[in-house]
Amino acid sequence: MGKVELKIEIDAELVEQARRLDVDIDRATLEGLRRALSLRLGATLTDTERAEDARAWALENAEAIEAHRRRVERDGVFGEDFRTW
Repeated sequence: MGKVELKIEIDAELVEQARRLDVDIDRATLEGLRRALSLRLGATLTDTERAEDARAWALENAEAIEAHRRRVERDGVFGEDFRTW
């Protein structure tokens, strides 16, 4: 996917806060745009497209999902010892 140069105006205080907190503004902007598109397109996606998106998400996050599964297997679920059922 190619990139396009885009001129946008952002509140100077937000930019300063982002820099102070070491936030990658380009990445945050891209993630925000993707999230906005996802929310907008979510209403118009077919079931097949939603399933494809879910599969793609699972593939992208497979490492973290597996690490979580191993942690739960090793340590159990938080609060499990307090369950009454």
